[in-house]
Amino acid sequence: MLENLVVPTMAEMMAEGKQPEILFWVGSAGSFDERAKKITRAFVRILNKANVNFAVLGTEESCTGDVAKRAGNEFLFQMQALMNIELLNAYGVKKIVTCDPHSFNCLKNEYPSLGGKYEVLHHTQFIKQLLNEGKISFNDSYYKGKRITFHDPCYLGRANNEFDAPRAILAKTNADIVEMKRSRNTALCCGAGGAQMFKEPEKGDMEINILRTKDALATQPNIIATGCPYCNTMMTDGVKFSEKENDIKVLDIAEIIANAQ
Repeated sequence: MLENLVVPTMAEMMAEGKQPEILFWVGSAGSFDERAKKITRAFVRILNKANVNFAVLGTEESCTGDVAKRAGNEFLFQMQALMNIELLNAYGVKKIVTCDPHSFNCLKNEYPSLGGKYEVLHHTQFIKQLLNEGKISFNDSYYKGKRITFHDPCYLGRANNEFDAPRAILAKTNADIVEMKRSRNTALCCGAGGAQMFKEPEKGDMEINILRTKDALATQPNIIATGCPYCNTMMTDGVKFSEKENDIKVLDIAEIIANAQ
C-alpha cells in the first residue's frame, strides 16, 4: 500500500527560506532496516496528521556515532559527532525528535560537550505532547479488550529516567496494560544495546532477548509494545523463537497510535 506521506528535507525548506519547528532524526535503523522503516512511516503519519512543521536531513543524515562509542572507538564517535554537529548548527536546528533511544541519548547527553546543544525528545515524549494538546486523535476502542505489555528501552528508561511517556500514551488506548515483573528501573535489557546488536552472543545458558521475551510472555499479552527499533527486533526474534508470532504482535508505540487513527 502506497502512503501519501509528506516528508520535507532541511535542504528543501532552507531553499524556500523556511525553518521547521522540529528536525526528525530518523537514525540508522529507521533508515535502513526494513522493519524499522515501518516505525519511521508510522511516526511520519502521526506528524502529518497533527500538521507538525518538521523536516528530515535525508541523505545528509549520518550515524550519530553511538555504536562506535559503545564499542570503544571514541575517535570514530567524535568524527561522526562533529560532522553531524557542523551540519545541524549550519541549519540552525534547535529541536530534535527521534524514534531511537540510542540516538536520543547520544544527541541529548553526549553532543553538548562537542558543541551540539539542542532540545532533544524521544518520539513517545512528543506523541504524548500531541495527544495532550489535542493535535492528534485515534479510535480509543481499537485496542479495547487487548492486553499490552511495555518493554522499557535501556537508553530511554534507566539512562534518561523516562518511564511515564510511553505508559501515558498506552493508557489512552483503553487496552489492558500489564506490567512485566521486571519493568521501569528494574527492566531487563533486550540484549541489543552497547553495540551488542552487531556481534555474536557470548557463551551462556540463554540469549538475553529470549530471556526478556519470556518476561513479556509471562504477562500473556496480545501486543508487546516497544519504543526502540533495536528492542523491536530483539523482542520479535524472541517471539519467533517461542513460536508465538501468530498470537503476539511486537509494535512500536508510534505504530500502535498510527494504526488506530
